[in-house]
Amino acid sequence: MHVFVTGGTGHIGSYVIPELISAGHVVTGLARSDKSGAALSALGANVRLGELEDLDGLKRAAAGSEGVIHLAHRQDLLPSGGLNAVAAAERQIMLAYGEALAGSGKPLVASGSIGSPGWEGLGRPATEVDLALPASDKHKGTLRIRNVVETTVIGLAEQGVRTSVVRIPPIAHSTSDVGFLPLLIGLAKEKGIIGYPGDGANLWPAVHAQDLAALFRLALEKGPAGKVWHGTEGLGIPFREIAEAIGSRMGVPAVSIPADVLMLPGYFGFLANLVTLDLPASNTITRQALGWEPSQPGLLKDLDNGHYFPAG
Repeated sequence: MHVFVTGGTGHIGSYVIPELISAGHVVTGLARSDKSGAALSALGANVRLGELEDLDGLKRAAAGSEGVIHLAHRQDLLPSGGLNAVAAAERQIMLAYGEALAGSGKPLVASGSIGSPGWEGLGRPATEVDLALPASDKHKGTLRIRNVVETTVIGLAEQGVRTSVVRIPPIAHSTSDVGFLPLLIGLAKEKGIIGYPGDGANLWPAVHAQDLAALFRLALEKGPAGKVWHGTEGLGIPFREIAEAIGSRMGVPAVSIPADVLMLPGYFGFLANLVTLDLPASNTITRQALGWEPSQPGLLKDLDNGHYFPAG
């Protein structure tokens, strides 16, 4: 299959492209610069120079492919237009893909986020049939953007596009991780302690980036239209266990940050809203429908690799 991929030089994309190529697919990646193009070439992909704001260019790339994996985001709009501008731009990208692929039955796989549907008060682990809610003011931060993307992509299934969404957990770990886990480790280095919110019982799902790449490939190859998949290695890990694992490897104590001071200037800073989330999520449907089985080291074991805690 000839696959058009956006966001191919990002953390997840840098695993998705080799995964596709190793399975026999031909990949063309979108590059915004010669530097990005060189990185895509190094991964084994063909290069298409272009911009996410060039909707006609995206439509041509999608129409000329046999499938699309969309991992890129218009975060460049945040400083000038805020969340609403990003959400509106990403919705237009999805609609452009829909126009190019309508009636073709070709796959379009987009990245979503565990927690984005607005699952407050479920009282159980979220499943793949818990669809995103319409975006509203109560969906703060990137949740609003992810909700718009999810609902738009799933809706395109009615137009004859084999659409699906892979929900990514807050921690995607690997030897090249530049996400949330390094932020926690950086805080621990700065403060001399590793904090967790309250009793730390809130669950955080995680997955290895290589396992996530395999899930994107399976969704592309055989995922039915209009489905959501959960890229998690389990229901979630208590935040306290994550903090204690980091602390034990750094030789610093894991300390509770009381709930009544979490929102004050202090340990977590701008992460305060994020770390209190409780996001249990099941992957049962994903595993049964796609035959996906995480095979890489789990988060706590992966903390032992040299990337997270290099010597010295």
